[in-house]
Amino acid sequence: MSNATVKSAATKKGALKKNSVSVLGVFGPKANMRALMRLSSGRVKEVKPGSRVASGTVVAIDEDGVMLRQSGQTKRIAIPGG
Repeated sequence: MSNATVKSAATKKGALKKNSVSVLGVFGPKANMRALMRLSSGRVKEVKPGSRVASGTVVAIDEDGVMLRQSGQTKRIAIPGG
């Protein structure tokens, strides 16, 4: 993601929904990616595949966001503006 894209997403009003889980960013080598997630409580947590958050389990992380398993279903949580 380019610096201009990050800047645009970081300054966009309403990009992060209150009371829901959001991905703030991803980092690290492809074989060991991590993500910063904003939880519905407002707390920010660093996660990796296998991490548990209140809303489910992180099953994968890539450059576009996080795959989260909740109640037997897997869904993607994309980085806002990405």
